Amino acid sequence: MFLTDSVRKLIRLALAEDIGRGDCTTDLIVAADAQANGQIWIKQAARVAGTPLVEAVFHTLDPALQVTVHVPDGDDAAERVIVCEVAGNARALLYGERTALNFLGRLSGIATLTREAVERVRGTGVKILDTRKTTPGWRSLEKYAVRMGGGHNHRFGLDDMILLKDNHIALAGGVSEALALAHRSNALSLKTEVEVDTLEQLELALEAGADVILLDNMDTGRLRQAVQQTRGRARLEASGNMTLARIREVAETGVDYISMGALTHSAVSVDVGMDIELTADRRGMRE
Repeated sequence: MFLTDSVRKLIRLALAEDIGRGDCTTDLIVAADAQANGQIWIKQAARVAGTPLVEAVFHTLDPALQVTVHVPDGDDAAERVIVCEVAGNARALLYGERTALNFLGRLSGIATLTREAVERVRGTGVKILDTRKTTPGWRSLEKYAVRMGGGHNHRFGLDDMILLKDNHIALAGGVSEALALAHRSNALSLKTEVEVDTLEQLELALEAGADVILLDNMDTGRLRQAVQQTRGRARLEASGNMTLARIREVAETGVDYISMGALTHSAVSVDVGMDIELTADRRGMRE
């Protein structure tokens, strides 16, 4: 599960950021012992992601709160659907409302955009990958949302694969030189990927034994040429300004992967909201 210590720390940070010295409005208006039910809505068709965060937010504030999930992560919600219900102390519901909705809306937005990308390439065999273009501190959450949308995670960080990008190649003196250095020093036998932007560089990468080759900012015609030139000698990843409008034609060139930074840096949050009602005749007002 992705609710690691770092994620729980992020939740506490987000709550502290929002609550600050205390919710002056709620504490003046709502009795400390008032009980309430809250319904969390998604107001548009979407792929749901983030319900474990909703539960964790409210349980951080009050472990006695009861959270019921009606639409689990990875499922699609129709327009105007109750995703979760929360019952318990009314103040705790109000304290956590915005933080819980921020997590749910953001992650569902990423999952929804990823689902659309996956649908655009269905039947081609291409896998949609994310990138490291994530919100600082949110990477594990945003990559989780990509998975909930049907996409696949590229590397999580700098430590889980060798990816030789343009600056590495420039500092090493070229594609062949960079790959030779990487292979010579790869004590952990990590997968090696190299970025190229010309067909000449592609051939050098193939000759040097790259496992995966990232074809950077190539037009569709050159991508097709790259696939033909490679002849199955390495896996190919198309990257650079990939949009929903373009990815179907890119997938049909025969590449293995399409990576899209937009899945995380350009996803629009889903419209979510929460309605709260007291559970008893007593209105919960302070006397």
